[in-house]
Amino acid sequence: MYTVILVVALAYLLGAIPFSLIAGRLTRGIDLRGHGSGNLGAANAFRTLGPVAGVAVLLLDAGKGAAAVAVAALLWRDSAGLGRTDLELLAGLAAVAGHIWTVFGRFKGGKGVATAAGVFAAIAPTAFAACVGIWVVVVGLLKYISLGSILAAACLPAAVHLTYTGGTGDRWRVFWVSVVVAVAVVARHRSNISRLLHGNERKFSLRGG
Repeated sequence: MYTVILVVALAYLLGAIPFSLIAGRLTRGIDLRGHGSGNLGAANAFRTLGPVAGVAVLLLDAGKGAAAVAVAALLWRDSAGLGRTDLELLAGLAAVAGHIWTVFGRFKGGKGVATAAGVFAAIAPTAFAACVGIWVVVVGLLKYISLGSILAAACLPAAVHLTYTGGTGDRWRVFWVSVVVAVAVVARHRSNISRLLHGNERKFSLRGG
């Protein structure tokens, strides 16, 4: 049980590292929560700080999700009665929660997309690849990052169900965690959904800004 607590705590702290906040302060001396959408995520970093910072934040945010799963795999022991996949899923959830509600940013973080992507890249890579494909097509055709993220998240449970190759028990646990993550990500996009419905959501531009 101590291992479980340690892994969840470490995963939360990894997820809570606010790379976009750090990038804003290092590159422009600003608190990103007071600029653009106010969101501590890669999309706001891209628009506010520029493409280089935005891509760096995207990769780092995804990396901390994958790192949380790696920590769980490294520290896993069967003494608590949990399988390795179970511990990885708990770590993944903790990392996504840490990103959304970061203790380092007064519990005001990002929307969890990149961190969740890193988690599922490690746990269910085929499902991850399918959702990335959906995101790329939607953003490429319609130029809305938020819509791409919403649709990719919404499709994640189906992608897991159709492509996950682990045992039956593991597959259902991964599926239900993917449902929780998808609901959390879509819920975090409530304001974007409202803007999309009213036709005033900002479109993606390679120039940022």
